[in-house]
Amino acid sequence: MIRGRMIAGFLTPAILVYGFFFLLPTLFTFYYSLFDWSGFGEEKTFVGLQNYVRLWNDYVFWLSLWNTVMILLVGGVFIMGLAFLYTILINSGIWGKKFFRFIFFLPNIVSVVALSAMWAYIYNPRIGLLNTAFASVGLEGLSKTLWTSPDNIFWAMLAALIWVFTGFFLILIMAGVDKIPADMYEAADLAGASLWQKFRLITVPMTWDVLTISFVIWVINAIKMFEFPFAFGLLQVPQQLYTLGIYLYVMGFGKREPIYQLGYATAIGVVMLVLAFVMIVVIRRLMRTDSLEF
Repeated sequence: MIRGRMIAGFLTPAILVYGFFFLLPTLFTFYYSLFDWSGFGEEKTFVGLQNYVRLWNDYVFWLSLWNTVMILLVGGVFIMGLAFLYTILINSGIWGKKFFRFIFFLPNIVSVVALSAMWAYIYNPRIGLLNTAFASVGLEGLSKTLWTSPDNIFWAMLAALIWVFTGFFLILIMAGVDKIPADMYEAADLAGASLWQKFRLITVPMTWDVLTISFVIWVINAIKMFEFPFAFGLLQVPQQLYTLGIYLYVMGFGKREPIYQLGYATAIGVVMLVLAFVMIVVIRRLMRTDSLEF
């Protein structure tokens, strides 16, 4: 009884803070999505599900959703694949393990604006690093590519985004790999296992929980993606870079000209919340497995 009261006493402040700063705003988001409201003043017009009907017929919303899904799926495949590849290479006995960890994680501690400015230089069609490198090896066709043109800017941004996030998930996966007992790999070496067999039969199963958490974190980050695409688009973000997060911001606050359609923006927020919830449930069910002990 005393122990239960002690646990409740420690948990209550955290629950109250969580409820006030997360659950309550979430409920208000659902509530405001049913109104036509600018976000200022008390005057609100109840429109029911009309904001969601409007979303269904909104081309920019579907473009934003498509971009978000591409970031989630295409970006996720490359980020997790590269993180695994780098984990294998770094743990293969290469010199400077801590140095490479730092180099890969470095983009996560640099300002988003600084990163976008760096990639703007890389993609510059005249003096950019990418086109200059292509020209130096004789790839004249690629050296004249306008990477930030409307047809290419999203994929150029996605490539930069993959570079930014790979280091973060590399650190997560390596933290899980470092907990695997070394004698398991030594036994595999004595049995003549290849690098791929050790990865498939030891590394992946023993880091399954870390992988599940990594996928969940990526889903949340991808669905609410805002900072990097927004900074990459500089002062006037083109619609080709719109994500659900950017479109929510634009409809709620506007860009150079104010829009102030907070009711419609909160409907986008509800869609983001539902999408994240469904994806996380699917991932948890697909990756459910018996716990391993070692």
